[in-house]
Amino acid sequence: MRFRLIVAGIVLLTAVSPVLAQDGLKIFISADMEGVVGAVTGDQLGPSGFEYQRFRAFMTEEVNTAIAAAFEAGATEILVADAHGNGENLLIEKLPDNVAVVRSWPRPLSMMEGIDASFDGAIFLGYHTSTTNTRGVRAHTLSSARLTAVRLNGIEMAEAGINAAIAGHFGVPILMVSGDDAIVDETRALLGDVEGAVVKWALGFHSARTLTPEAAYDVIREKVKAALERIQDFKPYRLDGPIQLEVSFKNYRPVEVLAYLPIIERIDAHTIRFVGQDMVEVSKFLSFILNYSPDLAP
Repeated sequence: MRFRLIVAGIVLLTAVSPVLAQDGLKIFISADMEGVVGAVTGDQLGPSGFEYQRFRAFMTEEVNTAIAAAFEAGATEILVADAHGNGENLLIEKLPDNVAVVRSWPRPLSMMEGIDASFDGAIFLGYHTSTTNTRGVRAHTLSSARLTAVRLNGIEMAEAGINAAIAGHFGVPILMVSGDDAIVDETRALLGDVEGAVVKWALGFHSARTLTPEAAYDVIREKVKAALERIQDFKPYRLDGPIQLEVSFKNYRPVEVLAYLPIIERIDAHTIRFVGQDMVEVSKFLSFILNYSPDLAP
């Protein structure tokens, strides 16, 4: 009888405590910057911008907020990928000692480097809409300077979609996205009812109505906890191979030269097609075309 009472007590405690029920979770965080609270132009987004140092601190605090909320909700291991610009934005001395960070480029899985099948879920922070979206602050996909579209199996993708498919290759679902209202809408249209932390509302490519940093941290904290408490609701976004990748460039010459490769089909003046066996292969190809230059050194 005592054994039955103990078992019944454990079941009851688990049912009323979602935090206890999710104890031991391993979480991956991919952190971009265009979707960080208040960020609207290049002035905040790169080392030459006069507000960059302030905004990398805001980015770091958004990540710290998500980390703390995830640990409170039952996570026991977290890996963070610095996924913006030069990959050296986060102030790593400000992060807690019990996380690890992926920095700089190139890396085979790009913004998702470090993810594998051992993770229970992934979180996107500071994300932005795709280059084909008419809405969203700093809308682009992978390269605002070079690309005009990226498609997987004919579907136009934001970075959130590409990265969700990489996570899905390993069976890892996306739990939450933060950024402007447009990226939350775009991500949900593709992935379903993920938690969305709206920290600003897009008015144009370089304008937004925004929360203050402290208010944004409150929203991110709330949404991370909500996501982990219903983690069983989320399913991986899987694309079965072979996977067709189409990339459209702003300029002619990259397409012309890439078409010299037998693995590449030139679809039109600006677009190539590559067929990968899985998302890891697709990700490596994307990393190649965005990073390779004969001048690479050392």
